[in-house]
Amino acid sequence: MSDSPNRMTSYWKKNLRTLLVLLSVWFIVSFGFGIILVEPLNQYHLGGYPLGFWFAQQGSIYTFIILIFVYVARMNKLDREFDVHED
Repeated sequence: MSDSPNRMTSYWKKNLRTLLVLLSVWFIVSFGFGIILVEPLNQYHLGGYPLGFWFAQQGSIYTFIILIFVYVARMNKLDREFDVHED
């Protein structure tokens, strides 16, 4: 497939949209659940710890790791869709 400017613009728009969605999820989990909503979430427990505390200490890290794998999978799919993959 040709590398037309419109095609590459579309590729980067989808790439940036993916980044914005994933960074938004990480922000909501780390800042929203770990700081802003910590008190309401602390009413619930996960593994013997208050849920707000868990999100602040562990949840945002686990979420970040999961988001890395989601990003890799999404970018591999996007690269194949636009025929810019390295395979």
